[in-house]
Amino acid sequence: MNRDERGNGPAPLLIFPCNGNGAEAVDCLAPRFRLVAFVDDTPAKRRGAAYGHPVLARDAFAEFTAAHVLAVPGSAESFRRRRDVIAGLGLPATRFATIVHSGASVSAHATIGRNVLIMAGVVITSNARIGDHVCILPNTVIHHDAVVGDFSILGANVTIAGGTVIGDNCYIASGTSIMNGIRIGERALVGLGSTVLRDVAVDAVVAGNPARVL
Repeated sequence: MNRDERGNGPAPLLIFPCNGNGAEAVDCLAPRFRLVAFVDDTPAKRRGAAYGHPVLARDAFAEFTAAHVLAVPGSAESFRRRRDVIAGLGLPATRFATIVHSGASVSAHATIGRNVLIMAGVVITSNARIGDHVCILPNTVIHHDAVVGDFSILGANVTIAGGTVIGDNCYIASGTSIMNGIRIGERALVGLGSTVLRDVAVDAVVAGNPARVL
């Protein structure tokens, strides 16, 4: 178990920013981590507490030097900026935590990167590889030998079949199914409830059943 600098409890954690992903992450922390505070750049959010925890400015990274950091910025509108936003925090790789909900199932033969959030009900099977800075929302299933690139976000109830490759900085919206062996290009967006039967190009936006370019 990770412990704080006094060695008497779960490791302290800061979550950046105070957004929907961060709110859902709070329920994923026990027993390894305890939330110290949210960190957010929006002054209005720092005027009070959120979900029972303070919301602080970026100074908190220097103030709480023993705290790990979970950085989960990004939405369907802003996901392509995730790499720059996280790099802009200026934190060493060793500060970032990977959070796996106790109700998730991750194969011992899977590989999980840094600053990854895996929510309840997620299933990651044999030889799957999850890159750094990835968010995986509840009840998503990632099958054997699939790859999820750095900085990508997978919505809830997504199914990624075996051998599929999701490029860096992608957004796969909730309810999507991706057939085996498909390649999703970097920075692509796949819309809600889509069925992906063909490769998706870099920077493409696709949706539908079957998914087509919008």
